[in-house]
Amino acid sequence: MSYLSWFKNHSKKHQEIVKKVATFELIEYFRWENISKTDIDFCPLFAQNRKCHDISNLNCYLCACPNFRFDDSAKSLKSWCSIDSKDGAKIEHEGIIHQDCSKCTIPHDEGYIKKHFDSSWLKIMKKCHS
Repeated sequence: MSYLSWFKNHSKKHQEIVKKVATFELIEYFRWENISKTDIDFCPLFAQNRKCHDISNLNCYLCACPNFRFDDSAKSLKSWCSIDSKDGAKIEHEGIIHQDCSKCTIPHDEGYIKKHFDSSWLKIMKKCHS
């Protein structure tokens, strides 16, 4: 699956949840402890009762980070971090470089989410792809 394909599919899932939850409750609703039980199809890890990041207070509202950049048409550098997070890394596979965000927790902090909040996930993520 390409980054863009995942991006579009995830946006649709996100918007469906936003439609059913009052705006003032959205951030709380996306807490891992809640959403992993109420919307199991939102993330493939939910079915395994696993988190993408082993942190307490994980919030899934910004599943995918506004600082993540991708270009599916690029020949070698497919994805990168626009802020070059110290917790990020690069993975190279078959000559193609991808961003590894597995140790970065920036977008899962409720303070960060509140700072960048919009009920439209696509609006928050608009700079991710060109």
